[in-house]
Amino acid sequence: MKQARPYPRVLITRKAARSLSGGHPWVFEGEVIAAEPAANGDVVDVFEENGTWQGAGLLSEQSKIRVRVVTRNANDRLDEAFWRRRVSYAWQHRATCLGQRALPGAEPDTTCCRVVFSEADGLPGLVVDRYESVLVTQVGTVGMERLRPVIYPILLETLRADGQDVSAIYERNDGASRAKEGLPQYKGWWDGTPAPETPRIVVRENGLRFDLDLENSQKTGFFLDQKYNRRAVRELAAGRRVLDCFCHVGPFGLNAAAGGAAHVRCVDVSQTAIDLAQENARLNGLDARMGFTCANVLDYLPELARDRARLRAEGGPFDLIVLDPPAFTKSRGTVSHAARGYREINYEALRLLPRGGYLATCSCSHFMTRDLLAKAVAEAAHRANVQLKQVEERQQAPDHPILWGFPESHYLDFFIFQVV
Repeated sequence: MKQARPYPRVLITRKAARSLSGGHPWVFEGEVIAAEPAANGDVVDVFEENGTWQGAGLLSEQSKIRVRVVTRNANDRLDEAFWRRRVSYAWQHRATCLGQRALPGAEPDTTCCRVVFSEADGLPGLVVDRYESVLVTQVGTVGMERLRPVIYPILLETLRADGQDVSAIYERNDGASRAKEGLPQYKGWWDGTPAPETPRIVVRENGLRFDLDLENSQKTGFFLDQKYNRRAVRELAAGRRVLDCFCHVGPFGLNAAAGGAAHVRCVDVSQTAIDLAQENARLNGLDARMGFTCANVLDYLPELARDRARLRAEGGPFDLIVLDPPAFTKSRGTVSHAARGYREINYEALRLLPRGGYLATCSCSHFMTRDLLAKAVAEAAHRANVQLKQVEERQQAPDHPILWGFPESHYLDFFIFQVV
């Protein structure tokens, strides 16, 4: 590279350079050969050991992911204009992919969506979810922590310039992963906007109202990635008796009820989640056809199979079961254990379903790949002595884009089967 570069240099191995050229944006600690002095979170230039420039990124001195490359265009300068372009591209993608997909008479799909999905949007370590007028952010890297005062105003300006009503930012920087970057955990309203009276907010998704607790619920308050998968369940639900397992605050169950289900039973191990699910059912006038049980699904499903009286008391027999479990694995080393868990819950669900019944099942772990999930479900069906007819194969919603070359961005796989 002939032109002078303004950033400290990091020299990496040939193997790491091949990974970058294939689209993967991470340089790991063990791939760094040498580095010029730089502050934690600084922009650095990445060079292959032969001197070839490979990109520029953000340094994380305490992380095993030592550099997160954000551009491979040598003309880029990582200034405010650069980050403004990145935020603009992210919002344009949502406006394009979600803007015309709302259900008839429902709210625009962009009023509740993921606005920024970390590396997949070229903003590594930053997640931004929109809930009506509130943006909820999660910052997971030291580089992005330093950029908060730059990027937060850009987020607000970009959405407002498109006519979106956004007025506040709530920070959920309380994830344990921040410790790997040497960052403190905290949550609360960002002081750059007026703070609403409460972090509770009622939002609409797929025409349904949800009372969310942005402060204490999992992730940023809701699971937006299943928006269109919930619609797929809604389309199958008319006249059926539905069991929604791992229901969280009830979105799959409510969509099933809104789709005309005869009865819906929602089950979750968290009483807080069950309470919110019940409130959401009341908010939508669907509580008369819904029931709620606080239980561990791993114990609950076998109990229903053993005790037919309990099954009837819970609203069964069921002919549509939804399995939306939390990630059973967050590392490559525990995939085999997770596979056993997926096999077991799918087996127990299939034991409860009659011929002609439907199973909607998914995995939200990058490490539990599509093929591993399919294998686990196939083995569960073999053990249950049933055959499965695939109805649909789906993934995360497009506001959680999958970046090719970066397999970590593909984490959600979703199947719908009929038992035959």
